[in-house]
Amino acid sequence: MSDDSDGLTKVYVDLPNHWWMKGESMWARPLANDHYEIRNVPFCAYGLNFGDVVLATASGPGLKPEIRSVARRSGNRTLRLNFDATVERARQIVVLNSLVARGVTVERANDRFVCLDVPPGADYQAVQALLADQEAEGMLEYETCEARIEGSFDDRASDE
Repeated sequence: MSDDSDGLTKVYVDLPNHWWMKGESMWARPLANDHYEIRNVPFCAYGLNFGDVVLATASGPGLKPEIRSVARRSGNRTLRLNFDATVERARQIVVLNSLVARGVTVERANDRFVCLDVPPGADYQAVQALLADQEAEGMLEYETCEARIEGSFDDRASDE
C-alpha cells in the first residue's frame, strides 16, 4: 500500500448494513505489527474514532488493510449530524462555530452531513445538549457513533 506524503495510508472497514456507504476508507498512520492509528473522523463506521489504534490486515495482495479490531481507544468520541435541507449555510456555520468553541473538530461530508470529533478534554454532555437543542428546533438530526453490533463497525441490519 502506498503512503501519502505525510506517511499516512488508507485502511478500510466493510459496512454492508450502513444506510449511506457500504464501506469506508480512513486515513491512518502505520504503526508496528499491522496496527494503525486512525487520523480522520470516521464518516460512517460505528465504534471507531479519531486517534484509535486498530489492528488491520489485508485480505489479499494489493488490497487495503481491513480493520479487524480496536487495539486501543483514544478517548475521542464521534458524533454525526445532518442539517435540515432548509437550513442555510450561514446558520449552519453559527452552529458549527459554537461546537468548535467547545473544542470539537468538524469535518464536512457535503452541504448537510457533518462529522464531529469530540476529544477527551471537551465537555461531551454540553456538546450533546447543544445538538439536542438544535434538533428540537428542527435544524438538524444527530447521532452518537458507539458500536451498534458487538464485534462489528457496521450498523444494524434494517430488519433488526
